[in-house]
Amino acid sequence: MEKLVITAAICGAEVTKEQNPAVPYTIPELVREAKSAYDAGAAMIHLHVREDDGTPTMRLARVKEAIDSIAAACPGIIIMPSTGGACGMSAEERMQPLELNPEIATLDCGTVNFGGDDIFVNTENFMRQSAKMLAAKHIKPELECFEKSNIDMILKIIRKDGSIQPPFEFNFGFGVAGVNTSIRDFVFMRGSIPEGSTYTVTGIGRCEFTMATLAIMDGGHVRVGFEDNVYLSKGVLAPSNGALVDKVVRIAKEFGREIATPDEARRILSISK
Repeated sequence: MEKLVITAAICGAEVTKEQNPAVPYTIPELVREAKSAYDAGAAMIHLHVREDDGTPTMRLARVKEAIDSIAAACPGIIIMPSTGGACGMSAEERMQPLELNPEIATLDCGTVNFGGDDIFVNTENFMRQSAKMLAAKHIKPELECFEKSNIDMILKIIRKDGSIQPPFEFNFGFGVAGVNTSIRDFVFMRGSIPEGSTYTVTGIGRCEFTMATLAIMDGGHVRVGFEDNVYLSKGVLAPSNGALVDKVVRIAKEFGREIATPDEARRILSISK
């Protein structure tokens, strides 16, 4: 079985210090959390960026400062900026980080109800535009899918446009409206992607480590972090992103999965510039 690639989603766009005081907003806080994850075994940082007051932003200068600062503190780490941004951001805002030519970036593959009145909009035209920009810049896309229809939609776009070439890397989001957190749905999602693809599992909230364990056992990869869950266990706030990564490392060792370094992760996920 391949080594395990661990991604740390260190802050997201919605989680706040009121939920966990360790959630990072400022550049030094982002660096602190990225380094804690890197030191614990994360090969990749999934990066959203905030202003100092916690407001989510895709302002290019701020994103660049965050990326450069994290890269300096975590030699060799893969930094994957989000093109999801936050609910309500325009397509133009969301795609700004691609101007920095990262090795890999997210491509969200469908519109999702995030709860209440929050709708995360990803139209077919936006997906096509994003895929073409990623391809033109030779940026590896991580295909974020929250339900089976997202997989079908992006595979249809790939077949029609040819803008994204295999092998594909998928990220399955479990625990948001759309797909259940059952073994049945896990098997259904990972059985729906093309042969030769890799996949990462993101468990939202209380299902984070349950879904991580399924991915570890099955040969997939894992994302954890404050974006998805701020608790280390029931009622116990995680002191850092590194603590969440460390828990995944301990689970992986129980199943005999070794942890991938950033360079090994590049090979495993076919990331190259």
